[in-house]
Amino acid sequence: MERIDDLERDNLKIIQNPDKFCFGMDAVLLTGFAAVKPGETMVDIGTGNGVIPILMTSKGEGIMHYGLEIQEDMAEMAERSVKLNHLEEKVKIICCDVRESSDVIKNHSIDVVTCNPPYMNDEHGLKNDNRSLAIARHEITMTLDDAIREGCRMLRSGGRYYMVHRPHRLVDILETMRKYRLEPKRMRMVYPFADKEANMVLIEAFKDGKPFLKIEKPLIVYKGRDEYTDEVKKLYYE
Repeated sequence: MERIDDLERDNLKIIQNPDKFCFGMDAVLLTGFAAVKPGETMVDIGTGNGVIPILMTSKGEGIMHYGLEIQEDMAEMAERSVKLNHLEEKVKIICCDVRESSDVIKNHSIDVVTCNPPYMNDEHGLKNDNRSLAIARHEITMTLDDAIREGCRMLRSGGRYYMVHRPHRLVDILETMRKYRLEPKRMRMVYPFADKEANMVLIEAFKDGKPFLKIEKPLIVYKGRDEYTDEVKKLYYE
């Protein structure tokens, strides 16, 4: 059953359906890590219910934020969230297969690409019987290679690619980025608690960039049971 949730930022709202997809903390962390400068355009690959392009409108002065989504019902839900927030002039949802996105997004025309892709390939975990949830979590309609290859195709030289993923795929991510002329420039590990292992990684890469990778200080999510750290609170509520 659908519901409308408050995004706790600039009075933005999002339509969600737990039976299909609900955004998680990874999407919020990615919007805090990514940047869209004044006058730039961005594309969010595999946008789901559109939460990333919608949130990014409140963070900068980008002129257009595209969200690509292969599932028609999810794209339609995202479009309704765009209208709910009166963002039709800033956000456009496109229902398409990212592997065929050259029909709708021109080569070398985009300044920023964001991606919160499926984390699991065929070797990782059991697929959910719910197809919508399975597509969100496993590489069924989009592989890591697809997401990075098509993102690089869209980006202008010097454009920036932002991804959130799992640390166990880090070697695959870095190898694939370099394969497609994306040079990793900034990385930040995310830890649920200070004494736990990292469970997410945030990466910024530049198309045709020169080699130089900066590892930022760790991001700790919780400082106590069900209590966010001050930094994470700012990402959610400021």
